[in-house]
Amino acid sequence: MSELENKMQKAARRASRVRAKVSGTSERPRLAVRISNLHIEAQVIDDTKHATLAAATTVGKKLTGTKTEKAAVIGAEIAKAAKKAGVKKVVLDRGSRKYAGRLVALADAARKEGLEF
Repeated sequence: MSELENKMQKAARRASRVRAKVSGTSERPRLAVRISNLHIEAQVIDDTKHATLAAATTVGKKLTGTKTEKAAVIGAEIAKAAKKAGVKKVVLDRGSRKYAGRLVALADAARKEGLEF
């Protein structure tokens, strides 16, 4: 097994551990966050209906600043979109990432806009 395959398997295992405990309901949808080297994506998902209620991404946008600042912008955007969809409370799905850095910036910006975790 190559080093990259091993790294990807470990990330998938971490993500499945998180998703085993976190699921979105109609009352508290799941805020799923994906952070790559270039982009940040966030979705508010109702797992009971298998529907995306709100989404925000940096793909196709001309945002300036550091990736942490971009994460904060996406956090504010997803909170506004979720409020527009009638969602006030969510549960955070961090995927395979630690709750640090860009993920914290996104979550803090969403909280600042009124989204409750």
